[in-house]
Amino acid sequence: MKKIFIILVFVIVYTSCKKSTDFLDGQASTGETEESIFTDSVKTIGFLTNIYSGIGYSFNKGRFSSHGNTEMATDDAEYAYSGVGQSAVIMYNGTISPNNFFSQGAVPDFWSTPYANIRKVNLFLAKLPGTPLSAPLKTRMAAEARYLRAWYYHFLLINFGGVPLIGNNVYGINDVIDLPRSSFQASVDYVVGELDAVAAILPAPTEYAEQDFGRATRGACLALKSRILLYAASPLFNGGSIATGALAATVSYPSYNVSYWQKAAAAAEAVINTNYYSLMEDNVTAPGYGFYNTFLKRYPNTEQIFAMQRPTNRDFEGYYNPPSRGGAKNSQPTEQLARSFPMKNGKSTYDPTSGFVASNPYVNRDPRFGYSIIYNGSLYYSTTTGTKIAVNTFDGAASDGYVSSTKTGPTTTGYYSRKMCDENISANSSFVTERAWPLMRYAEILLNYAEAINETGQTALAYPKLIAIRKRAGIDAGADGMYGMKANMSVDEMRAFIQNERRIELMNEDHRWNDIRRWKIAEAVNNGYNTAMVITKIGNNFTYKVDNTIRLHVFKPQNYLMPIPQVEISKMPSMVQNPGY
Repeated sequence: MKKIFIILVFVIVYTSCKKSTDFLDGQASTGETEESIFTDSVKTIGFLTNIYSGIGYSFNKGRFSSHGNTEMATDDAEYAYSGVGQSAVIMYNGTISPNNFFSQGAVPDFWSTPYANIRKVNLFLAKLPGTPLSAPLKTRMAAEARYLRAWYYHFLLINFGGVPLIGNNVYGINDVIDLPRSSFQASVDYVVGELDAVAAILPAPTEYAEQDFGRATRGACLALKSRILLYAASPLFNGGSIATGALAATVSYPSYNVSYWQKAAAAAEAVINTNYYSLMEDNVTAPGYGFYNTFLKRYPNTEQIFAMQRPTNRDFEGYYNPPSRGGAKNSQPTEQLARSFPMKNGKSTYDPTSGFVASNPYVNRDPRFGYSIIYNGSLYYSTTTGTKIAVNTFDGAASDGYVSSTKTGPTTTGYYSRKMCDENISANSSFVTERAWPLMRYAEILLNYAEAINETGQTALAYPKLIAIRKRAGIDAGADGMYGMKANMSVDEMRAFIQNERRIELMNEDHRWNDIRRWKIAEAVNNGYNTAMVITKIGNNFTYKVDNTIRLHVFKPQNYLMPIPQVEISKMPSMVQNPGY
């Protein structure tokens, strides 16, 4: 089993053959049979490995048509393409529907990918008792599979609300299936119950050897429970339903209850109290270097809770790097996102006492800014010189510049993404770096706790967790040791602060689309034009001007939940569509 989760050897895929759209039935399409797989110990393990291979499907930077994901459907980033048939375009222009949701590119993976993997889990669990594996291995792998099933269900919960719960059933091609949606509460309770059960079985992360790094652990169970309960406590689901009547209980808790926030805080605190995890902090090498390095360290990594294991690679460099470095520059940070990073003293760039200077906007910023965004003049590795040299994004700059006259060019925002990239390699170099895709990490748990405990009215308890994040980021402590945070914030002030801190700390980690929907702020922040920074070079000097009209984003009230593909509604009369579609 050496490194079985680092290099996925066995790809044994079970998919539907009745219709490509069926999500509850399926059969092998690889030439293998259930008998040939589950009477062989290596192939049985390979089947479970295949279920793991899909855990990063939502995070995947090439999720939509090989060059996009939900980042481009938000106020954080602009997409490199504009064709109306592109999946990311359908999402950001508000034209997503039950029909094009199914028919366009990879858009149906919101629904189909989780259910395809849930079916694989159920088949694995049904066949596992008869396999030649040892009893202890069967017990552990059954728990791993149940965790993975909960992982795939949690994507359904955040996108659709309550969904059909199929238990351990394995539906075949000849089964007539007509399942109703379970209530939101029943869906949450089921998934959380599964996580509680397998947390008592799975090993702690410290109990796995290096070759098993990447498997589900007790800590991963507790962390996923924290995320799910935070989602469930949020305004979209906690009494803030966009539906009325009986459908309200299907897509949310019908009425607000602060106890949901209390449960979310307790779940995050349970992860913290295990002492399994810690932030990777290094402000000696350079301010905020620990933040940068956590994305370039696969094992050991005290911050990673659940990750998509990868061999050494140039995954993010290929996706994010500017053209001069051989990258596809698919996701380009907006000026709104750039301004959301504070100064090194921790104060907001909109605070007149922060020291922010609009005519020189990139100096003395939160170190995470430089590790997350390539701006005009950023130093980054170049194969031309074999050293780090400046990336030029000013108006008309060769290779990488923004063209203000047409609002086009290699970058349409004046920026490129740097988050999770290794600054010492480039997409067009022969170098690779060590990394896994960070699906859940400890910083998220600290933010989960801070958000949930603030909503219970215990705002003071949020401060220590936020201080830990800002200290690791390399922000200055200040004379008051508050790392730029205002003392004695109200619940509302702290809420706004946490939402911004979560935005910058978790940038590009598959959170923003879910966050702006669960907070019910998407109509405010994701309607209208994203902004760019137009930089004009005059001699050796630069002037900076914000362009407020790049590309129109449209977010409609119904978009807080995703549409169930119409083909599923049509074939199952008990299935009810989400409101507005």
